[in-house]
Amino acid sequence: MLNKIKELIVEVEKFQADSAESVEQFRIKFLGKKGVLNDLFLAFKDVPNQEKKAFGQNLNELKTKAQEKVDALKESLEQKEESAGSGLDLTMSAEPMRLGSRHPLSIVKNEIVEIFARLGFTISEGPEIEDDWHNFSALNLPEEHPARDMQDTFFIQTDPDVLLRTHTSSVQVRFMEKNEAPIRTLSPGRVFRNEDISARAHCIFHQIEGLYIDENVSFADLKQTLLHFAQEFFGKETKIRLRPSYFPFTEPSAEVDISCNICKSKGCNICKYTGWVEILGCGMVDPNVLDNCGIDSKKYSGFAFGMGIERITMLKYQIKDLRMFFENDVRFLEQFTKA
Repeated sequence: MLNKIKELIVEVEKFQADSAESVEQFRIKFLGKKGVLNDLFLAFKDVPNQEKKAFGQNLNELKTKAQEKVDALKESLEQKEESAGSGLDLTMSAEPMRLGSRHPLSIVKNEIVEIFARLGFTISEGPEIEDDWHNFSALNLPEEHPARDMQDTFFIQTDPDVLLRTHTSSVQVRFMEKNEAPIRTLSPGRVFRNEDISARAHCIFHQIEGLYIDENVSFADLKQTLLHFAQEFFGKETKIRLRPSYFPFTEPSAEVDISCNICKSKGCNICKYTGWVEILGCGMVDPNVLDNCGIDSKKYSGFAFGMGIERITMLKYQIKDLRMFFENDVRFLEQFTKA
């Protein structure tokens, strides 16, 4: 019996397998309920007392080696399968590694947020699928208001009260409804308008809008805030000018131009030889909007402004085609690796 066990130990040590099926057959042969080891343990009671010690030691050695052999073969086969299935060349050097880059729109958005964060503005966000109240009516745009035609909107056909937001002003409405004045918030996000896609327009773009509400807020506060932003973002020599405009939710309203940082106001194709480039719209929040959002317009006043992130990015990096932001062309995006 001892010689038989020793022969089995040698068999176990020499055994090799190239498939999981062979390993399983080996396991059943030695470790299964009807296997060799089970039979030997049953025969243990018939071994003479003087041989039981040696018999037991050899039997335990056989069991240990059989279990170790099964475990080792399974692990080896699994590693081979993983290596073959990954499609990776594990001998390839890890260097050099190609670094990714932030999207230019993200770079500019983060820079704008940082500038206004230093002025105490916090970030507020809201849903991209909106209702009529938050996108239009609360902003002084009732159903019959002609200014609704200024924004060609994507409505949900099954529910005309549901739409894709046309501006992030809807986020400001939600923020005012849930927070008491004073308010100082910035609302970046993606917006949607039914426009033909071209080098200067897209049906999807990004806005960042600011809102400041407190007691005794004036137009002078608005102008100084925007001048600070322009000089922080475009350079200390940047000048701004405000031109009268119209927005339903602000009164008075203005368009803001900056002195062209490309030609230094001398005139070029970017500024259309005027020396000025439009960057955003702004104004004092209409009292009706404050009342609609539950804020006492007799006690509080405020200003709001909004800009297209794509437009600011095009000015910063002198990009002439807006569509490039959405094409995921690696050659284009790699230019901003160090930005």
